Amino acid sequence: MSPPPPGSADDSLPPNDTVRWVPSRKAAVLKAIREGHVSLEDACKRWRLSIEEIQLWQRAVDKVGTPGLRVTRVQIYRPLFKSDESYGK
Repeated sequence: MSPPPPGSADDSLPPNDTVRWVPSRKAAVLKAIREGHVSLEDACKRWRLSIEEIQLWQRAVDKVGTPGLRVTRVQIYRPLFKSDESYGK
């Protein structure tokens, strides 16, 4: 498989084998899903993530912005982010 052309949507996405999820990588995945470049289901398969994890990331961004994607912030705010049961429905 050849690399994506420069400037394509895939150009800014994390590698498929990503294991270290820094906030910028999480934000790039969320942006690609939001803009329709990749579906939620495809993102889960591509990066071996659960739908719940991606939804947690999105709630974090919705509530406190990109800084909420830091692992320490997610750990602190997880109960708040999870309490929004209506998200994505």
